[in-house]
Amino acid sequence: MSAGPLISSDPSADEVRRSALRRMRTVAVSLLLLAAAVYAATLGRDGAWGFVNAGAEASMVGAIADWFAVTALFKHPLGLPIPHTALIPKRKDDLGKGLEQFVGENFLQADIIRERVLGVQIAQRVADWLAVPANAERVVTEVAEVAAVALGKVRDDHIEALVNEALVPRFREEPIAPLLGGLLAEALEDNLHHGVVDLMLEEMHDWLVANPDTVHEVLGERAPWWAPDSVNTYVINRAHLEMVRWMAEIRDTPDHRARRALDSMLERLSDDLLENPDTQARADRLKERVLEHPAVIGTAVTLWKALRKALLTSLDDPQGAVRRRLLVEVEAASARLRSDAPLRERLDRMAADAAVFAVERYGTELTAVITHTIERWDGKEAAQRIELHVGRDLQFIRINGTIVGGLVGLLIHAISVWIH
Repeated sequence: MSAGPLISSDPSADEVRRSALRRMRTVAVSLLLLAAAVYAATLGRDGAWGFVNAGAEASMVGAIADWFAVTALFKHPLGLPIPHTALIPKRKDDLGKGLEQFVGENFLQADIIRERVLGVQIAQRVADWLAVPANAERVVTEVAEVAAVALGKVRDDHIEALVNEALVPRFREEPIAPLLGGLLAEALEDNLHHGVVDLMLEEMHDWLVANPDTVHEVLGERAPWWAPDSVNTYVINRAHLEMVRWMAEIRDTPDHRARRALDSMLERLSDDLLENPDTQARADRLKERVLEHPAVIGTAVTLWKALRKALLTSLDDPQGAVRRRLLVEVEAASARLRSDAPLRERLDRMAADAAVFAVERYGTELTAVITHTIERWDGKEAAQRIELHVGRDLQFIRINGTIVGGLVGLLIHAISVWIH
């Protein structure tokens, strides 16, 4: 695999790291030079100066040894191709694989992930965050903006293609009678049609009351020509009055015989749609005629335009119905989460299960990103970048080696003097 450049980082941050690395290198080299100067100044002296000379000598050894160890990670010391040096440039791929295995074995484990997710208490944090009005409004604003963008991306030709290529063929294949019969049966069982019937009766009654002239005109056209006008007028007035009374009676009587007759008719229709072959065949023929009508596509596009316009208008209005409803639902969800501990526990368990599932299913792919990324890096540039990030801390190894080496040298020299 060919090497590629590293992802560029912030130049200003790199300059800060580079400056800190230079300072720590200067400190480490200064301690080495100080130890060398002390060693040279005390060379060949006895007594207390012998202890100083031994400590300085050991400090130089420790400093040089740790310099070699730190330098060998990133490049060849003094440019010499010494075996097992420049480890990062030469073995970055192996280091990447080892890091991948380390992360997978020690971090992406089901028990660790589950414990961590449950400990975070996601549901409680979300509830507390949404309890702040500004945060709830922010969520609604973000959802509204995303929804508006999504609606704007859907063109009319998309809806036309959806209807032509997906919905119409599917409707042709699917028998319509069992579907209509099942829906009608469910509606009748739950008495959902009563609301529609009440609305129709209310509207019909109000129309009859508000439009007596229209009723007179329609009935008058059908009155016998030979009857006197006074008789026709009386009969029409009486008929109009009886229609208004009849509509009011049906509207105000839930158990009216007309309502029972309508329920009985709808039940028979539901049974026929589910079981009667003739009714099912007629329903399918009606379905085919509707689907073949050229107005189907135009109607679908028109309905979509109207729906999209209404939604976009409401979404763009901060006080629109959609946004207000979203805000109410968000606030209600926050209140319920804060008051319902079992619900929070269920949601936290669901989040933990989802995280564990993702790790178990995709954990290998996630950790493989480490290896694949490192394999793309140029070895020399990778070593330089890694040294820039961790080199400052590694200089403490050289400093500690100088100091600890000097102390160990003093101890060894003291033991030697004591023995002799």
